[in-house]
Amino acid sequence: MNSDHAKHDLLRLLDEARETMLWKLEGLSEYDARRPVTPTGTNLLGLVKHVTSVEIGYLGYAFGRPYPEQLDWIGPEAEPNADMWATEAESREEVVSRYGRVRAHSDVTIHECDLDTPGHVPWWPAGQATVTLHQVLAHVVAEVHRHAGHADVVRELLDGDVGRLPGKEDVAAGSPEWWSAYHARLVEVAEGFRRR
Repeated sequence: MNSDHAKHDLLRLLDEARETMLWKLEGLSEYDARRPVTPTGTNLLGLVKHVTSVEIGYLGYAFGRPYPEQLDWIGPEAEPNADMWATEAESREEVVSRYGRVRAHSDVTIHECDLDTPGHVPWWPAGQATVTLHQVLAHVVAEVHRHAGHADVVRELLDGDVGRLPGKEDVAAGSPEWWSAYHARLVEVAEGFRRR
């Protein structure tokens, strides 16, 4: 496979995960978009903000293309986990719009660089910090897909909505009654192991 095809495939996979992240916000109130559903505070708007910072670092800074907007939630002065939630001053529209601008900035890096273009990821261990666009792009695809999986679970916990993308639900077809019985069966099996 030539590098243009490989780059195209990686970008297609990245775009799929990007779209999943944004689709998970559709139809939710501002409250539900921000509501933490895990003890570590995982929330949908925070996940979008986090993948924004991932792209800024890996597909911007690591290739000498710093993102032009100043963001106080990125860098050594930022409070811990500042990229994992939206503040009261940040609207959903602002977070989503920023992600769109960052995606465009990242895409310029992807289109203008060859897969063997060298980069530097200073937050990685010294022996691994010198990278190629191919390595970084594969890493970013994996990371954004990982967070899209988190978003799947968060959305299901919020309102029961499931699926990867519209028309691509990737879950078994079943009525609410079927899912309830299925869930009860899994609980029963798990309980059997707890009693052992």
